[in-house]
Amino acid sequence: MVKTRRYSAVIADDHAIVRAGLKDALQTPGLIEPDGIEVVAEAGDGLAAIAELRRHRPDLLLLDVSMPLAGGVEVLIETRTWSPDTKVVVLTGISAVGLIGDLIEAGVDGLFSKAASNEELYEKLPLILRGQRHIAAPFLKSLEDKPGPALLTGRERQTLNMIVSGRSNKEIAHGLGISIKTVDKHRTSLMKKLNVHSLPQLMALALREGMIDPAREL
Repeated sequence: MVKTRRYSAVIADDHAIVRAGLKDALQTPGLIEPDGIEVVAEAGDGLAAIAELRRHRPDLLLLDVSMPLAGGVEVLIETRTWSPDTKVVVLTGISAVGLIGDLIEAGVDGLFSKAASNEELYEKLPLILRGQRHIAAPFLKSLEDKPGPALLTGRERQTLNMIVSGRSNKEIAHGLGISIKTVDKHRTSLMKKLNVHSLPQLMALALREGMIDPAREL
């Protein structure tokens, strides 16, 4: 008899009770996988999630979108750089069209609502681990009903967060390791893509569409 492979996972969520529940479900034999899924690490913020991802290169990253220090989209982008084979599954209570579009554009493997029952997650995880992709129906419907704003590149998103936090072009350039001229280019591109003409307009749109995390420590 051939023994089935046991997959590994990292859980990233800033609520300990959520991490505990997910860990118990993943590791329970037969609930999702015959031998369970080994949880090799947990993270309570975005930077810790990236660190654990680089350390373990797991088969699966279960990721919350709204976390301190680095948001879900940023963690997803870093995952594609440091551990491209990791399947990233996002669990979120946020339904902003802009955020959903960015997650899909960034290549999320699974997207589930925290408001839904766990059955769909348990059913689809084995398929996702084996190469399929699943976006929960409510998210797809919201995209159909209301197209979101233009999708941003990873660098534009980083620039947006730093602009909204009040950083100067010089500070942004230093933080991202780019020239002030490149920062100006990203700022111009952001304004054009999002069709705004002032910083207050940019901030309001970014918050409304879930393009930045209002609880994030910027």
